[in-house]
Amino acid sequence: MARTLKKILCIEDEADIRTVAQLALASVGGFEVVLCPSGAEAIAEAAWFKPDIVLLDVMMPGMDGPDTLKALRALPGLASVPAVFLTAKAMPSEVARYKKLGALDVIAKPFDPMTLADQVKRIWNRRDG
Repeated sequence: MARTLKKILCIEDEADIRTVAQLALASVGGFEVVLCPSGAEAIAEAAWFKPDIVLLDVMMPGMDGPDTLKALRALPGLASVPAVFLTAKAMPSEVARYKKLGALDVIAKPFDPMTLADQVKRIWNRRDG
């Protein structure tokens, strides 16, 4: 019954970080990745892409990460898709708040592009535990 992690939806407003994430997740990790520069675009892309996991920035113009996660959770078939916030604000109190909002975990930025894929795999593997 265990699903394999294959498809990652990554929502990040900074182009440089999207580029690094693409390299880290697709080239290094071998995942199928869809990158979105905004929450609104992510909502449009998520329905057809059907990601296994969502990585999303917390602070974005317009729709922020928590609002984007709430909107994604309302889409058919995405209510239980694991989500991980990407943020430079990763103090324990903030991590606890993000988890309370429904995130499975938090990855601190800047992240290491060489270990990001493994970090996401570790989070994915403990999602049911």
